[in-house]
Formats: sequence, structure tokens, C-alpha cells
Amino acid sequence: MSYVGRLAPSPTGALHLGNVRTFMIAWLRARSLGGRLVMRMEDLDHPKDKPGAAAAAIEDLRWLGFDWDAEYVQSERKALYREALESLVAKGLAYPCVCTRRDVESAQSAPHAGEQLHYPGTCRNRFAGWREAYALAGRVPCWRFRVEPGETIAFDDVFAGRFEQRVAEKLGDFPLARDEFGAGYTLAVVVDDAAMGVTEVVRGDDLMAATPAQILIQRALGLPTPGYCHVPLVVGPDGRRLAKRHGDTRIASYREAGLSPDRIIGMLAASCGWAEKGEELSLASLLPRFTLKTIPKEPFRPDGLTG
Repeated sequence: MSYVGRLAPSPTGALHLGNVRTFMIAWLRARSLGGRLVMRMEDLDHPKDKPGAAAAAIEDLRWLGFDWDAEYVQSERKALYREALESLVAKGLAYPCVCTRRDVESAQSAPHAGEQLHYPGTCRNRFAGWREAYALAGRVPCWRFRVEPGETIAFDDVFAGRFEQRVAEKLGDFPLARDEFGAGYTLAVVVDDAAMGVTEVVRGDDLMAATPAQILIQRALGLPTPGYCHVPLVVGPDGRRLAKRHGDTRIASYREAGLSPDRIIGMLAASCGWAEKGEELSLASLLPRFTLKTIPKEPFRPDGLTG
């Protein structure tokens, strides 16, 4: 089977160093194996989507030397997600839930750090359908996936190694979508990866814990499970994922300051062990140097682009 990878930016903000480092690894991984790459704009998070961000991200990526073989936009593919949701509902694996985040937090048996909360199944078998849930609760329900008691998923990550999660204990019935017709991130990425023939997903390791839920959906829909390669993030001095609090790391700001694409790519390549600090390199020139083996296991803390 030929390799198919993907680049999947979201138009919720400007492209920054952290995005580009992960995309660089994904691009090199695919091209070094003689594979194809699809570009998928994941624009389903409507409240956070910023006007013009999608076009700006594409422009920045092309400026840096990225290319791809096919292009998709998730908001144009909602009929596929609806079909997948209907299949899950028909199998009794998806149900509407009207619990708020506060409701879920208050039901926790122990404090949970981060964003992952365990859902105890409060709305299981509570409503006949989505519209009934909406009418009785007076607020928009989400769709949840029904996780079987004792459900455990394990997989071997190409970069990070073995990962195992007791989904029933860690997440419980996890959310699929906050749209009546199933246009939500968790369901959409599963449907799209299968439809686009993606054989391996390269992404940041902050999404590692979300993978078992996606594997459960794949199995429920009879879809193939791709390989996974979760790589360390770029973080600020405080060890947290890059954000505005860490200063301006937008690619657009580096362009405006007159930095070349080769300088940015060279700095990120050095962080992966493929270049010496200060080298300026094009993305394509890294192909003979590419290897996952030299990428440090810890997050990367950039010290600027001063060379």
C-alpha cells in the first residue's frame, strides 16, 4: 500500500512555528517514502474560526515550500459526516446528550486536570432522539459515542511507542459532534482519513489521548485504522503550548520582518537533529537528512530566529 499522509490546519488562528514544525515532519515523512499528501482545512470549529485565516495558512505554507497532491475543506463535506452519524445511531452507538461541561465536571468522582473529563452516561437512554432532547432541555444537545464497560484501546505509535487507554474509565461516553447532523471534529477526522485514503497520521502529541476514541469510531463504522505518529510540540519558556502569551511566533510576522523561508525551516530542522544551528535550508533539501530517530522526545523550546 502506498503511503498517504495529510496536513490538517485549522483556521482558528495564524500559522505559527509549532504548526509548521509538525507539518514539516509530516511532509518529509510522506515525501521521503514516495507518498502522497492531502491538504485538509479543518474548519468545523465555527465560533473560533477567523475570517481569512484559512487562505493565510495556505499562503504561508506555500511560501515555506510545502506542496500537496489534493485539497479538501471539511465544511464542504458535511453530507459524509451525517451519513456516518446516522450509521452510528442506527447501531445504537450514538445518542444525544444535553449535559453542560459544568454538569460533567460536577459528576466527577475525582479532580481531572486538563480538558479530558469522564462522562458517566447521564443521558444514555434518556431521549428518543436529538430533537426530543433539544425540545425538553431547551438547549442544543451534543452527540456522544456509547463506550462499552471495560473498553480498552492500545496501539503502537511510530514515534512515541506503545500507548494504551482504558476508554471507559478515562473518557466514558465521549462527544462526537455538537451538530445535529454530525459535523464535528472527532467524527469528521475519522470519516475523512478513511475517505482520503490516509495511511498514517502525523500530528502533535497533545492529540495522543484522543486517538483511542477515534479508533473506536473507525471500528464501529468498519473503517481502516491508519498508523499514528505523534511528535512533541513546540512550547514556550513555561513549557506550555505556544500561544500569544509567548510573543509573536506567527509565520506572517517573520515574513513581514524579512526572514527567509530557508531560515525558518533551517531553525526547525536543527531542532529535529537534521541541521546545525544557523543553517538555512529549503524544505526539499531536507529529504536526504530526514529521520524520525533524531527528533528529541521532549518538547522544543525555540530561542528565537537570531541564527
